[in-house]
Amino acid sequence: MTIARAVLWDMDGTLVDSAEYHWRAWRDTMSREGSPITVEEFLATFGQRNDSILRQWLGERATTESIQRIGDAKEALYREYVRHYGIAPLPGAFDWVRLLRREGWRQAIASAAPRANVETILDVLQVTECFQAIVSAEDVHRGKPDPEVFLVAARKLDVLPARCIVVEDAQHGIEAARAAGMKSIGVSQSGNCLPADIVVRALDLLDANAFKTMLDDAASLEANTMSPSHQ
Repeated sequence: MTIARAVLWDMDGTLVDSAEYHWRAWRDTMSREGSPITVEEFLATFGQRNDSILRQWLGERATTESIQRIGDAKEALYREYVRHYGIAPLPGAFDWVRLLRREGWRQAIASAAPRANVETILDVLQVTECFQAIVSAEDVHRGKPDPEVFLVAARKLDVLPARCIVVEDAQHGIEAARAAGMKSIGVSQSGNCLPADIVVRALDLLDANAFKTMLDDAASLEANTMSPSHQ
């Protein structure tokens, strides 16, 4: 019997690079609010939750209502830019997604982004059918490095954590994968070190059997550990 296996994909920095759209959306939204921001302020908070970002930028003016309203406006503008201008996948990303689908791997998006953002990108790139599940900001209570997002994705796919491989571009994501008991592939466009099982600058540089080999090696190690000679 074949045991199900899965790949859990982070979105930003792994499948696509949408940092420019996030910058434009924040810049334009905050300008309309009369609180312009600089590129440096954006970069200093990039990757954080909207409520955390806005509390830093607005200070005492940050209320629950203003955070929700401004955050929603920014995300709507972000999606508008993605649909209007389009977005390109990172090198090799969707070649792998389509290949893994043909080989029978289950796949999910496991992202801290709002669900509407994830769905917009998948729709624009016409790859929605490649993923059996989406886990987004609305589905979890704790952000990475907590493993919740990956454990929820594994449950949605009905795949054991040990049979999941996470693809991530951030250290917190790699730490979350390890905490979930999953293997990981790190994408480091800058060449910075990531604590993943495999690290590449781009997914098109991965070995042709990288995903299969990673789980096969893990299964062999587990079998050897459990054999009588290792008791």
